[in-house]
Amino acid sequence: MSDFLTGIAFFLIIEGLVYALAPSILKRMAEMLPQIPESQLRASGLVAVALGVAMVWFIRGA
Repeated sequence: MSDFLTGIAFFLIIEGLVYALAPSILKRMAEMLPQIPESQLRASGLVAVALGVAMVWFIRGA
C-alpha cells in the first residue's frame, strides 16, 4: 500500500510542476483536446498504461 501511495505522491508532484512551470502550455493543450478524436485519446491512454505497467514490471524485477 505504501508503494501505491508513493506512486500517487509522485503523480501529484509531476502534475504540480506542470501547472507551476508551464501554465500557458497546459492551457493551450487543454484547448486543443476537444479537437483530438476519441480513438486517438483512447489509444494514447492505453499506450501510457502499457508503458507504466512495463516500467513497474522492469523496476520490480531488478
